[in-house]
Amino acid sequence: MSDEIPEKSLFMICNSLISKAARQLPKGYHVRFCREDELDTWKAMQFDTVELAREYYGFMTDYYNQVYLKKGDLFFQRCVFVCDDNDKPIGTCFLWKAYGEIWTLHWFRVLNEYEGKGIGRALLSYVMQSLPLNEYPVFLHTHPSRYRAIKLYSDIGFKLLTDPVVGSRENDLEECMPILEKYMFNSDFEKLQFAIAPQYFLDVVSSSKVQEF
Repeated sequence: MSDEIPEKSLFMICNSLISKAARQLPKGYHVRFCREDELDTWKAMQFDTVELAREYYGFMTDYYNQVYLKKGDLFFQRCVFVCDDNDKPIGTCFLWKAYGEIWTLHWFRVLNEYEGKGIGRALLSYVMQSLPLNEYPVFLHTHPSRYRAIKLYSDIGFKLLTDPVVGSRENDLEECMPILEKYMFNSDFEKLQFAIAPQYFLDVVSSSKVQEF
């Protein structure tokens, strides 16, 4: 179903975590950092099929080289995996200080066969709780096809940004709202909240042609 949804851009901000929405990982799962020999595993995790992972391998490699490689080993000190009891990575996301100035949530994903178990919510909770409150806000970039993730983001405190342009990208909020209304449960859609981006955030994002989140 999500294959029919256009890849429009949405941006969100979280000024503080809604603690009552946070959850612990289910029994049998744990979190750890991505190891250097697992970089290809991380690159492939964002895609539903082996074929798609192969098709976008070059894109993921270019993104890694452009955004993370210049920071040395920092990627492996930040990129989190959630793993099953065999230590197999089945989900990932992490916080990254984009442009060296703003905290951003990167590459949230749980493999399809593990959805609906509370793993995604617990992973988001773990990652967001790792950041001191005085380091907030956290920003993210997403797409309407990620409407299930948007529901989780909203639950834990993220709001949709209403600014028409963010850096070099258009914010397609107006076009995306009917899409979200169509695919989300009505109760979840009605809980979506909105915010105007802080000016310092817009200035930082506009200062570089590189899209670091």
